Amino acid sequence: MKGTERRQEILKLIANSGSPVSGAALAKHFSVSRQVIVQDMALLRAERHDIISTNRGYILNNPLNFTRVIKAYHTDDDLADELNTIVDFGGTAVDVQVRHKVYGHMSAKLNISSRLDVQKFVDDIKSGKSSPLKDITSGYHYHTIAANSEATLDLIEKTLNEKGYLCEKLEQPENK
Repeated sequence: MKGTERRQEILKLIANSGSPVSGAALAKHFSVSRQVIVQDMALLRAERHDIISTNRGYILNNPLNFTRVIKAYHTDDDLADELNTIVDFGGTAVDVQVRHKVYGHMSAKLNISSRLDVQKFVDDIKSGKSSPLKDITSGYHYHTIAANSEATLDLIEKTLNEKGYLCEKLEQPENK
């Protein structure tokens, strides 16, 4: 594994952990020395990731200051995978939007930022409480995705595209 890949994985691990992650645990996970992890943290901080060192390990101060709107298409069977892809890289699915030819623009807040949130959402859909908003536009929909960096948004977008969920590149709004 290359250093850049390892650092992206480190960000994912720290972002998705409910508690601080020790340098020793990261070193063991990636089969590298503790010093390599310290260097990785320095490089991640230089990329403006707000990683905080505590006496129990590293945590990510995750102000989601960057947003991007993506246009997506997928089936109901791919709903959980699409949302899990977003949250696994440290993103939040802020909302879902559709542009209906009769009803116009409609949106609903999601604020899904963890696998638990994804599971609750999917369970609610499967229970018959409602159907996904995307269903009224034949599967086409938009998501506003928030993350702590452009690099994280790029990684999420790249992975969603590789999975075949993205439709086209959109003009991006100004970040906060």
